Amino acid sequence: MTESTEHVAEKLGLFARVGLFYRQIVSELSKVVWPTRKQLSTYTAVVMVFVTFVIAVVSLFDLVITKLVFWVFG
Repeated sequence: MTESTEHVAEKLGLFARVGLFYRQIVSELSKVVWPTRKQLSTYTAVVMVFVTFVIAVVSLFDLVITKLVFWVFG
């Protein structure tokens, strides 16, 4: 039976634990499925359109609430 990573890390020194940490990072990054340039462009455009829409909605709400407050307390 193998020991868990945490149990092994407890026995290692500081530099060995840092080295283990970075090896695990590289191992996890090698599993990542990176988007293609076309996918990245599409995702970026979708995010920018959505953010623009949300800004417009919030600005409209702000304008309406401002007009309402000035009408009530004005």
